[in-house]
Amino acid sequence: MKRNIAVVLAGGVGKRLGLSTPKQFFKVAGKMVVEHTIDVFERNPRIDEIAVVSNPYFVSEFENIVLRNGWKKVKRILKGGRERYDSSLAAIRAYADEDVNLVFHDAVRPLLSQRVLDDVLSALACHRAIDVAVPSADTIIEVEGDFISDIPDRSRLRRGQTPQAFDVKVIDEAYRRALSDPAFRTTDDCGVVRRYMPEVPVYVVRGEESNMKLTYKEDTYMLDKFFQLRNSEPSDSASGSETLAGKVAVVFGGSYGIGAETVRMLREAKASVHSFSRSENGVDVGRRADVEAALRQVADLEGRIDCVVNTAGLLNREPLAAMDYATIEEAVRTNYMGTVNVAIEAYPYLRHSRGRLVFFTSSSYTRGRAFYSIYSSTKAAIVNFVQAIAQEWDGDGIRVNCINPERTKTPMRVKNFGKEPDDTLLSPEQVAEATLRTLTSDYTGQVIDVRRKGTDDEE
Repeated sequence: MKRNIAVVLAGGVGKRLGLSTPKQFFKVAGKMVVEHTIDVFERNPRIDEIAVVSNPYFVSEFENIVLRNGWKKVKRILKGGRERYDSSLAAIRAYADEDVNLVFHDAVRPLLSQRVLDDVLSALACHRAIDVAVPSADTIIEVEGDFISDIPDRSRLRRGQTPQAFDVKVIDEAYRRALSDPAFRTTDDCGVVRRYMPEVPVYVVRGEESNMKLTYKEDTYMLDKFFQLRNSEPSDSASGSETLAGKVAVVFGGSYGIGAETVRMLREAKASVHSFSRSENGVDVGRRADVEAALRQVADLEGRIDCVVNTAGLLNREPLAAMDYATIEEAVRTNYMGTVNVAIEAYPYLRHSRGRLVFFTSSSYTRGRAFYSIYSSTKAAIVNFVQAIAQEWDGDGIRVNCINPERTKTPMRVKNFGKEPDDTLLSPEQVAEATLRTLTSDYTGQVIDVRRKGTDDEE
């Protein structure tokens, strides 16, 4: 049976992205883009080996990345060339004497799903050349100069992605013929096969919109959002029970609502959980001394702290002019300074354990709204705070993220809005499940959206 070799094409310099370093080294969700990409192939049991094709100047950087991640399948780091096809040729020549399939993938497409990869690998059992593509949502026009010359039928058009996979003998022969053509120009391996070996049909696997390529600066925002959406979707181990067992977790605001469900699920996951709140044991996150004492108590008892979650918050739904100043101060102290206090006091413990820190925002953070001036603005501040300290603490191994649930049936919401139909609200259990998934992820600096299916609601 042929071995499947994943070839990660990472030879680009990223000029169009406008960054000082190549785009494959851009960080999103706690890792470099290329690290996410290689992880996809490392996790797939049908991939036998991984080869990385690098710009010659960054070979040593990739060696360090491989060692840091502990990947077992990365066997070769090859040097690419000036043109894109030089990178493909480097891999073809490295494996030309073996009976293998080569699966070429852009290093800057980090959201390749296992479904697409598995479909490509399955297609190799029947076909010798595979492409991945998605339907074109836009009308494509052909021009001569500044005028339309043709409008192709959109139903027959697709937008190409990667991976592109081949029997090594097919792609080797296609390039042998191509390189003998003085007019040879290409940016696409399937195009080489199609032009120079038309007798070999190229089978097309259905791709996904999320399998996007990081090319321009604007793409960084879209890529970040796709990672958020992916992390908010349920997984086969939604509770994270296998990886949270034996961990020491602290939950502030754990006496009711989302906090109470998070405590319950963490205990079900066999974590050692300590809950603190004003009503439960007199701990107010707005008072730094309370937070410091609570964490010190847990550390003295357990010897370490692995996870800290802060769900404590206040919602006062009224016009700013009608709010007394004491109420404003209390909301800011609890919602914002509480977040700052928990972060500062948790830092030494989480640095030691390389742990996880989770805060909560609200869907109202994206836009200031009447009756929500203090609540919305503090929640927006939490998002910026999380993103900032995630960068500051990345070198310490601390993962900091923010949960952004839509309207949730909590005592705080019932107090402000009264009884609402259950089918219009998230349950605290659903938000707690997302919290546990986040605690077991490697993401950092992310705003994790938690939504009911097919909704896009605000508070």
